[in-house]
Amino acid sequence: MASPPDPPDRFIIQELERIIGLYGFSDQAVVTPLSESENKVFLLTDPEEAETYVIRVNSGRLSYHTPQSIASELMWLAALRHDTDITVPKVRITKDGSFVQTIAVPGSVPQRHAAIYSFLPGTEPPEDNLISGFERLGEISARMHAHVRNWAPPPRFERHAWTPEAILDNRYNWGNWRDGWGVDGEVLKLLSRLDKVLRDQLVEFPTDHEHFGLIHADLRLANLLVEGDRTAIIDFDDCGYGWYLFDLAAALSFLEERPDVPKLIESWLKGYRKVAPVPSDMKDRIPTLIMLRRLQLMGWVGYQRQHLDFAREIAPAFTADTCRLAEEYLSRSRD
Repeated sequence: MASPPDPPDRFIIQELERIIGLYGFSDQAVVTPLSESENKVFLLTDPEEAETYVIRVNSGRLSYHTPQSIASELMWLAALRHDTDITVPKVRITKDGSFVQTIAVPGSVPQRHAAIYSFLPGTEPPEDNLISGFERLGEISARMHAHVRNWAPPPRFERHAWTPEAILDNRYNWGNWRDGWGVDGEVLKLLSRLDKVLRDQLVEFPTDHEHFGLIHADLRLANLLVEGDRTAIIDFDDCGYGWYLFDLAAALSFLEERPDVPKLIESWLKGYRKVAPVPSDMKDRIPTLIMLRRLQLMGWVGYQRQHLDFAREIAPAFTADTCRLAEEYLSRSRD
């Protein structure tokens, strides 16, 4: 079933202009569109403010797009900014201490929720030097995981868990891999076999505090902003509980078919080990997490073909490459 069309930006901007006063912005503040993917992001400039801000309006499609879940995401952002030297956006709260505002958009079926945080300058690391970029990703991931292991979430903290069932059964409406491009016939049979093997393998993975905790879940190069010697982390929308090394699988999103993936993995692990050891019982399990992420992305691409040119352009090759990766993984699993 096709999703309802998104409301025009002008309707959303009208609502945002209504609520920004709650955050202490002046009547001279201006809201303009900035980017769009799963969510809509708007730039907020105010001549009375020293900083520029962004407003993220959640799509409302995902089951964790609730006010409390989004507020919890922002609580972790605030904690990372306060407790560590990791560069993340500064969360803006309303004058009464609220993290999130619900907006009423004409023509929008799901409720939309808005959050405001500082705009961070910088650019995505170039793909012509992925090895060093992945070392940086691994180091930052380890620092974030170290924070989580020693952080007591505040009361009412509420984020979802990236369990195999949640991903493979599409519990969060992220996208069902079975609805991916060209998933029928032999492709469906192959990926169904992969689904079963992944479930059987993952049930054996440890879920204690040293292996499983709060993760970014989308920490790839596209969500790094580099400016000089500073590297900032953005886009915590998907953060939730999962295996720490699932952040490595996420780092490889849309890159899994590259011949240098083993080098990228080693580079990420090298960076990670600068901060914390990699559990010895998890290194051989990395391919399983990578294939779990790949099936998750099959669902995302399948859904987003309705909305994003990027998803439409890559869909046929993405399915073909996924089948090749599945065959290789299943062959290794039989050995």
